[in-house]
Formats: sequence, C-alpha cells, structure tokens
Amino acid sequence: MRFALFGNTYQAKKSSHAEQMFRLLERHHAQLCINREFYHFLANDVHLKMPHVELFDDNRFQADMVISLGGDGTFLKAASHVGRKGIPILGINTGRLGFLADISPEEMEDTFNEIHAHHYRTEERSVLQLKCDDKQLMKAPYALNEIAVLKRDSSSMISIRATVNNSLLTTYQADGLIVATPTGSTAYSLSVGGPIIAPDSKTIALTPVAPHSLNMRPIVICDDREITLEVESRSHNFLVAIDGRSESCRENTRLVISKADYTIKVVKRFDHRFFDTLRHKMMWGADIR
Repeated sequence: MRFALFGNTYQAKKSSHAEQMFRLLERHHAQLCINREFYHFLANDVHLKMPHVELFDDNRFQADMVISLGGDGTFLKAASHVGRKGIPILGINTGRLGFLADISPEEMEDTFNEIHAHHYRTEERSVLQLKCDDKQLMKAPYALNEIAVLKRDSSSMISIRATVNNSLLTTYQADGLIVATPTGSTAYSLSVGGPIIAPDSKTIALTPVAPHSLNMRPIVICDDREITLEVESRSHNFLVAIDGRSESCRENTRLVISKADYTIKVVKRFDHRFFDTLRHKMMWGADIR
C-alpha cells in the first residue's frame, strides 16, 4: 500500500512517534510520501533520521490511505487536503481527546497489521460547503466539523437572520452561530451547549453562541436543506470560521451553507465504536460522585 503522511508541526514531543511508525510501515513494505512541511519539521526540529521518501505539498499527492499524526486539528488539515479524492484517512492521536484521530500510539502496531490484512472499516462523514461572494473564503469553502459565524469585536452581539430552504427560521441575537456536521457536533458546537449527534445521522445542527434570549436553543435539521445566513453588526463586519480557519467578512455578505457533494472517509478499527468513544473519552453518562 501507498501512504501519504500529514502531521502536527507545533509540538516536537508529540511527533516523536513518527519514528516508530516508519519502522512499522517498512516492516510491511509500504510505500510512503510525506507532506513537505512535516518532513522538514521532523528532520530539523525533532531531529529524526528520516527515510528517503517522496515529498509533496498541499493536495498534490496520490495514495491508498492518508495518515494523520497528531490531534483532531491535524486530522482536519489532512481532510482539507484530501478533499474529494476519496482517500480514507487514518488518524493516529498524539493530541488530547481525539474523536477523529482515535488510534493511540500504543495501538499502531496492531492497527497497521490489520490494515495490511485489509481488516478494517471506513466511515463516511458528511462535509459542509459555503457559498458567498467573498473570494478569500472561497479559497477553502469546505468544513468537516463546522462553519461558524462570530462577532469580531468584544463589545456587542451580532444579528444573524437564518433561513432554511428559503423559509425563515429565526433571527439570532448572539455572539455567533455554529452550523455543524454530526462529526463537528462533539467539537465547538458541544462546548457551547449543542447536541451530540451520531456520525451517520444525516443531519446538521445549528447552535447559537451566547444567545441574548434564554429560549433560543440549538436545532437539528436534515442535511439536504440549504441554510442562508445574513448578518448585521455594529462594526459592519464579522468573522467566518471554517473548521477553525477564520476570515473577516463584510456585513452585507450573504452566506449559503449546504452539504457538499463528497464525503470524507475515516479509517476505523472494528473494535472502535462512536458510543465507546463517548463513554471512555468524554466520560459520557458516568457518575463521578
């Protein structure tokens, strides 16, 4: 098999597991190409002895599987470069929680043995697409987790008029609004009170950030709907964050959000289940008294 590797380029200690991974891939006679930025980070900052492999930039690669070595943020970066290639992504977690990257370094050997034996499964995760007339936002308009509209200054809230399939939903008076996929329901959306959604539920969650009205609650809709957002702000601009990548946007920009025409494939071991992850990593339902 041919693997393409992306990794965390900020914390040297967390990237040291790459050396073990190189040995495991070599044992299985796998081909490897590495993101150029990550390769130079491992060589110059981590001081690893690097194998002689092909390097690539951005999305200019071909592989049977992509490896993300880091946390969920690294996984999102890898997913943005995979895009509509349809290449499955294996997330090895050297970060903290790890919902997308849920393979621990201790599981790498067993995981690569299973992949070599073709004993693994893939989950298809939906992606959101943003359409607007802002050229900067249109450079990377796809989100695996969420698209968030947020106030830019620290003083006043913004007004967000939301319609679903041209029917008025409501006007949010809030610090922002998060439009999340089921994958993103356990990320930013969850931290502001959004619902946990099973990955295969074919839905989208709209979660307000610090709403002015106490009865303004999150809502879940079918993912075949088109969401249109129009924002008013005292500062006449606001932020749009696409999987954490933020850009300033003009007040009169009309944002249209819908499900993209492709999915991201996530590699899973057969004994890794979503509800197990909830219980074990988030202590979901645990009585800690």
